[in-house]
Amino acid sequence: MKTLDETDFKLLDLLRQNARMPLKDLSAEVFLSTPAVSARIEKLENDGFIKGYHAATDYEKLGNGIKAFIMITVRPEDKPEFIEFMNSSECVLECNNITGNYSMIVKAMFPSTTPMNAFVGELQKFGKTQTQVVFETIVERY
Repeated sequence: MKTLDETDFKLLDLLRQNARMPLKDLSAEVFLSTPAVSARIEKLENDGFIKGYHAATDYEKLGNGIKAFIMITVRPEDKPEFIEFMNSSECVLECNNITGNYSMIVKAMFPSTTPMNAFVGELQKFGKTQTQVVFETIVERY
């Protein structure tokens, strides 16, 4: 694996804060020429350190103001079907395989408790669930 230097880390941090930051501004921040910064960013992309560029959306403004974390115990034989269900569910933002009393944790957004309840009901065919609804997000990084 390639070792990153201080300039690479600074570029990654700046791009995390604003992926649309102009090359000219990035160059000024890291004290390199614009072509040198462009080449470094391309190398970071090619080496897989930058996986993509995304718009941070406000789910509440988009009508999905309820964020929930749903833990579930999925039987190993049901895992392929569960993964397919996760990939096809638009409310799912993240699904992680975890340690502990549950095998998966799902981060999802809903417009109200009615579709959340229906989604959890569908999940229960895969195993036992426990749902936590978020009151407020204190820190969120992309």
